[in-house]
Amino acid sequence: MDIRRRGLMMVLSSPSGAGKTTITRRILGRDPQVRLSISVTTRPRRASETDGVDYHFISKAKFDRMAADGALLEHAQVFGNRYGTPKAPVEEMLKQGQDVLFDIDWQGTQQLAEKVRQDLVSVFVLPPSTAELERRLRTRAQDSEDEVRRRMAKATDEMSHWAEYDYVVVNYQLDQTVARVESILTAERLKRTRQVGLGDFVRKLRQGA
Repeated sequence: MDIRRRGLMMVLSSPSGAGKTTITRRILGRDPQVRLSISVTTRPRRASETDGVDYHFISKAKFDRMAADGALLEHAQVFGNRYGTPKAPVEEMLKQGQDVLFDIDWQGTQQLAEKVRQDLVSVFVLPPSTAELERRLRTRAQDSEDEVRRRMAKATDEMSHWAEYDYVVVNYQLDQTVARVESILTAERLKRTRQVGLGDFVRKLRQGA
């Protein structure tokens, strides 16, 4: 008898440059049970990004319609651009027993906690130091000097929300951090409340099956 499991929603949040996107990609590449929640955003697409893979890039008017229609699980404004999570694909993946990984900030995480706390596992990723955070932002060479300064200024506020998360991981070394996040995922999958068929399974065992 199979023990079915409802999927879970794992949020990874961090200041820009602390490593959450790289951690997300590692986990997606190693665990076929995990799917990525692809957000919608009103910000311009970067040259390295693909529509429908990194984000769904949409107009502000369409974003407003989705928010008004209740089609977003969460939405927030970051650096003047809007981001949101489409509800329908996430709910379908959870029903199928797939885990959904979110790369969102503390604003979105708060909204998910209010709406779907029973499905949510939240992890905040901290950098080992402010100097290392700035070095990583400059090394990735995706942003202008003004953007780097703005992200560094924003990081102080973002890091103040660490206590709102279920788990906190300091990203000293990438492989070690990925392994720790995977350990969290494994433990959360085994929670009694997520194993939908466990009660029937135990009853069968007690009946000698």
